[in-house]
Amino acid sequence: MKLILSGYLIIILVGTLLLSLPAATRGPGGTALSDCFFTATSATCVTGLIRFDTYTHWTLFGQLVILSLIQIGGVGFMTIAILVMVLTKRKIGLNQRSIMQNSISAPQIGGIVRMTKFIALATVIIEVIGAILLSFSFVPRFGPAKGIYFSIFHSISAFCNAGFDLMGGASGEFSSLTGMAGKWYDCTVIMLLIFIGGLGFAVWQDLGSRKFRFKWLKLQSKMVLSISVSLVLIGALVLAVLEWNQPLYAGMSLSEKLHASLFQSVSARTAGFNTIDLAGMTEGGLFVMICLMFIGGSTGSTAGGIKTTTFWILCISIIATFRRKKNIEMFGRRMDEGITRTASCVFMTYLLLTATVGVLISAIEGLPMITTLFESVSAMATVGLTLGITPGLGMVSKLLLAFLMLCGRVGSITMLLAFSSEKGVINSKLPIEKVQVG
Repeated sequence: MKLILSGYLIIILVGTLLLSLPAATRGPGGTALSDCFFTATSATCVTGLIRFDTYTHWTLFGQLVILSLIQIGGVGFMTIAILVMVLTKRKIGLNQRSIMQNSISAPQIGGIVRMTKFIALATVIIEVIGAILLSFSFVPRFGPAKGIYFSIFHSISAFCNAGFDLMGGASGEFSSLTGMAGKWYDCTVIMLLIFIGGLGFAVWQDLGSRKFRFKWLKLQSKMVLSISVSLVLIGALVLAVLEWNQPLYAGMSLSEKLHASLFQSVSARTAGFNTIDLAGMTEGGLFVMICLMFIGGSTGSTAGGIKTTTFWILCISIIATFRRKKNIEMFGRRMDEGITRTASCVFMTYLLLTATVGVLISAIEGLPMITTLFESVSAMATVGLTLGITPGLGMVSKLLLAFLMLCGRVGSITMLLAFSSEKGVINSKLPIEKVQVG
């Protein structure tokens, strides 16, 4: 666990040093080290919160550094390390396999090298297809060289759920994808890349091996697919209802309203792109976005959040309690007895960290709690959506958000285990005494 955390920290530090070079910044004087650290953390943790507009502030060299950090952070540094060892025909020991298993949340250590090869190959294929599809729109718009570069950058950023974009030169600084509002083709490609990236590597492999037949899939794959589709559709519906007659949607056609609601529902699942001005949303809409960000994507994916399986386990455990069932069951299968405790631990860790940082930033910066909570959840869930306050935050607030981004990418359980002491197993048990709950 400590090695995983250390690996991400080393990558962030290397990225910080590269971004601090004068060649990485368009303007004279370079970029402050603290801002380079924040940007490197955001890119490595595939979050997307930024201090400066990616296109107008960073040179091509700086953008390529950011893109490299996104790719490494998206597939995981251990995936790349194992792949290098495979290509160089070095022996992969049990320790490396165990670390890789923890890094991608694989169910077992057996077949982990084969899984690594599958992740690398699938990632390249999906990102190339995404870039080709985007190039049909970007090349006519920006020209051959720039259009292809933009297609590659946004394909990788979308698939890795990073939220970094290069549209600042075309639509204005910090505009994200607002210039694509209503463009169904462009946004559909982006949404598909986000959705696929958020499913998880194990789900891809299961879908391929089971020939995309739902009834043959493993329990986790069934849960991930069901809850992912449900959250996208329910999120889009609720956002449409809340914002339909509000100023944010004023002047939009029926198609544009549906498009905006669907895109933000997908993007809130840790992608970080937006086609509308989020600062103009109602508090109800912002709360829905916070909930979607908090849940996030799926275990072992490029996405963050508490994860879809965690959310569903908590929901069905509540239902099981109401029905006075001892076991948690879904799709004709019974789950491990201790899984509810793990899910509760993840939920409470995320809740406490985001709430604490939200309160601290609100007190430090003098900003509304709903605004700072949105930003802290966005950081912890590695989403990258913002209400526009990140560029103006002070040093302490930036460090707090950077800490949340690192926690969100590494995983709350991994962070807790990394800082916990290893003690021997105690076989004795204390006496039981009943306590009333509820």
